[in-house]
Amino acid sequence: MPALPTLARHAGLAFLFVAAALAGTASGVLFAYSDDLPAISALDSYHPDTITRVLARDGTVAGEFAVERRVVLRYDEIPVLMRQAVLAAEDSGFFEHFGVSITGLVRAVVKNLVQMRKAGGASTLTQQLARKLFLTDEKTWERKAKELLLSIQIEKRYTKEEIFTLYCNQMYFGHGAYGVEAAAHLYFGKPVEALVVDEAAMIAGILQANVRQSPYVNPDAARRRRNYTLDRMAAEGFIPAAEATAAKARPIVTHGNPSRDNSFAPYYLEEVRKHLEAKYGAQQLYESGLTVRTPLDPRLQRIAARALDAGLRRVDKRRTGFRKAQPNVLRDGVTLATYRHERWARPLNAGDIVPALVTRVAAAGVSPGHAALRIGTLTAELTGAAFQWTRRTHAAQIVREGDLVDIELLAVDAGAATAEVRLEQTPLLEGAVVALENRTGHVLAMVGGYDFSRSKFNRATQALRQIGSTFKPILYTAAIDRGLTPATLLVDEPTSFDAGAGQPPYAPRNYDGRFEGPLTLRSALERSRNIPAVKVMEMLGPTQVVPYAARFGLPGALPPFLSSALGAGESTLLALASAYSAFPNHGVRMAPAQVLSVADREGVLLEEHAPEAHDALRADTAYVMTSLLRGVVQRGTAASAASLNWPLAGKTGTVNDYTDAWFVGFDPEITLGVWLGYDEKKPIGNGETGTTAALPIWIDIMRAYLEGRDREQPPTFEAPGNIVFVPVDRHSGEAVAVGTPQSIVEAFITGTQPSR
Repeated sequence: MPALPTLARHAGLAFLFVAAALAGTASGVLFAYSDDLPAISALDSYHPDTITRVLARDGTVAGEFAVERRVVLRYDEIPVLMRQAVLAAEDSGFFEHFGVSITGLVRAVVKNLVQMRKAGGASTLTQQLARKLFLTDEKTWERKAKELLLSIQIEKRYTKEEIFTLYCNQMYFGHGAYGVEAAAHLYFGKPVEALVVDEAAMIAGILQANVRQSPYVNPDAARRRRNYTLDRMAAEGFIPAAEATAAKARPIVTHGNPSRDNSFAPYYLEEVRKHLEAKYGAQQLYESGLTVRTPLDPRLQRIAARALDAGLRRVDKRRTGFRKAQPNVLRDGVTLATYRHERWARPLNAGDIVPALVTRVAAAGVSPGHAALRIGTLTAELTGAAFQWTRRTHAAQIVREGDLVDIELLAVDAGAATAEVRLEQTPLLEGAVVALENRTGHVLAMVGGYDFSRSKFNRATQALRQIGSTFKPILYTAAIDRGLTPATLLVDEPTSFDAGAGQPPYAPRNYDGRFEGPLTLRSALERSRNIPAVKVMEMLGPTQVVPYAARFGLPGALPPFLSSALGAGESTLLALASAYSAFPNHGVRMAPAQVLSVADREGVLLEEHAPEAHDALRADTAYVMTSLLRGVVQRGTAASAASLNWPLAGKTGTVNDYTDAWFVGFDPEITLGVWLGYDEKKPIGNGETGTTAALPIWIDIMRAYLEGRDREQPPTFEAPGNIVFVPVDRHSGEAVAVGTPQSIVEAFITGTQPSR
């Protein structure tokens, strides 16, 4: 028995001798490489590439621009739990060693020599940081020697807290995320300070192989590394063993997003990106960690995107029916059992429209003619009710095994892994939505098309389209300014106008082909009658009306022709919505603004938005026009919006041959515009007007938006002091006694009201 202590002493002495020999050898090697190393002092002014973050009006992150997704933290901003997880997983002796672990180095050298491997392993946090900042990942003895010397130099120059902070901000965690803060958002959709123990352990655990051990790529590997880290945290006394055991039993539930492009407002962010790149350059945009504040309203943005998607699908199905040409995964050599769609990796909730794989179709003639679907781990039956709109009675008439089809999840039973679905299809029709705050011009929401990944062309800001009858309020603004009133009598009758020498007469038509005879200016606008509008244009003279387009901010030069009364000119949706916002804003049009401020990574303000006001029309004229446009909603072509029971006003617009459908409307606080059409100028379909195609989308958006407003005390359109209210006959426009049947209380600018 006495031989054992003696043997242990001899082994210890041998270990020390080997360690001393290796240390001497290492010193010589390090000295040989000391002149071939980068200057550590460069870290004094080191600024890693950081994320430019775009913030919505509520302070939440709406999007990011970066080469490397990184948010730099101070040491005191790294939670203790995250520090402990990193130390346990990577270097528990970090605060005791001088940058190199002698025992770890000896073990690694012996292991590498015995196994005849290249130099690797036994790296402390400082060594990993030195390699990341100054060297490569090449496994050679030369690189290892340089890494050791750099680590010692770093430890001599910087405190442990400074080194640890650099490490936590610099290291790569997969999917473009650098640093623990970016990793927390990537995997769990929250800041690092909000992580619980198992989440912190997972992030620290995957440092060794990041992407290969990401829960998005290899959930089993991520779980193993997390559990290893939890065991190490317990072994180091950071957490109780019971807490580690409980944490290991929990599943890894990610709430982040491995894709950089899956923003809820991609068209909005692209407009912001173009502004930033033009003003600051690509390098500052993608590497300097700007903080950009915007007026984007996340709730309204999501409402608008959902409503446009649903509306485009509704019109597309109504006009084109079901298109059988579907992508089929079997053509690509993929089996039904192994196919995975990237969308299935994200949560699948009722109301979502997602791709589904057709796994089985009942044979033609077999009843019931259903098809089986798979959506990730969910299964569903495509029943007759789910595809009734296709006017087909059997699933075999529309789909085949292997087809990838769009479906709406009507209900999801997570326990049974089943779903109730309805067949959808990707629309070919395009559309756009814009929402502005009247008082400031702030762009609250913007959807530039059906799908940003399908087309990055922004139809809200880039598409110049004929605006149809949405121009009539601008025409009637000129008329009110020149003495006409809502009670002015016009005549809707067949009329032709001289178009000039050698030209056939210009004979405008009403959209319904009918004529209503004498009617007031109010009725002409509410019913969107074309002939009275052209008569007003002729009465005023096109050259008197055309300048109003510029005053309202419409782009381009409006042709001084009578046909311009019916919207022959072109505009973008953003410009048209901005023009309409002047009506509820007392005649002042605020220039649209998407960027409120820009600050650098130190918080120094680089840019701040200054409101830009433009006088479009007089306040009294603006109120009269608002009153007229309220009638469009109460009794006219937009009467279906009256069901919202809210102070609303607006105008529908339809272009010849039904190529474009518009509705732009407002309440006292916001202006909302909707456009539908094809990128190629062609008919949407017979009868697809602003009323039938665009207005329902507008109503859906406004209805959902109003759910968050105080419905008991709605805002009001305030009248200037020189507005008088007089009851007039609805048909003749003559002044009548209060309470007279078929009368309406009309708004007049003082001095223009009719007398009894």
